[in-house]
Amino acid sequence: MDKLDLKIIDIEKPDDMNFILGQSHFIKTIEDLYEAIVNSVPNAKFGIAFCEASASRKIRSIGNDDMLKNLAEKNALTIGAGHSFIIFLDNCFPLHILRNIKQVPEVCSIFCATANPTKVLIVESEHGEDLGRGIIGVIDGHVPKGIENEEEKTWRKEFLRNIGYKL
Repeated sequence: MDKLDLKIIDIEKPDDMNFILGQSHFIKTIEDLYEAIVNSVPNAKFGIAFCEASASRKIRSIGNDDMLKNLAEKNALTIGAGHSFIIFLDNCFPLHILRNIKQVPEVCSIFCATANPTKVLIVESEHGEDLGRGIIGVIDGHVPKGIENEEEKTWRKEFLRNIGYKL
């Protein structure tokens, strides 16, 4: 029977920076994710890194901001799970691009889209003569402190209207 090792990896990023973590299945993912973002929000700043799971098994990266691209590369290398990708964003939010990201044919799933402190749960196992890694989930943020009261509901609804997300 295979031995499995569980690892918990912190996403390293500035506190208020949004990112998307997902899984795909093909080497052209990196270019297709780039196109999905620029076709959603042309002035978005971003960096993407993709962990290739076969052949040369490289971290593939692209973006229009070197700092965000380097951040994506660093986190992708630390996560190291096959066919996973991570996108760091500036000048847009995940909700602006998430629909187009999910419609990229190679994208299998999205683990999270958040600015919260995040931990990635990784399982590692022998995979033939080498090592395999997979993402089994994420811890996105913190435990709730209670149930929203009427005053908090009013604040939430006003906030969404004030920033233009609701009429």
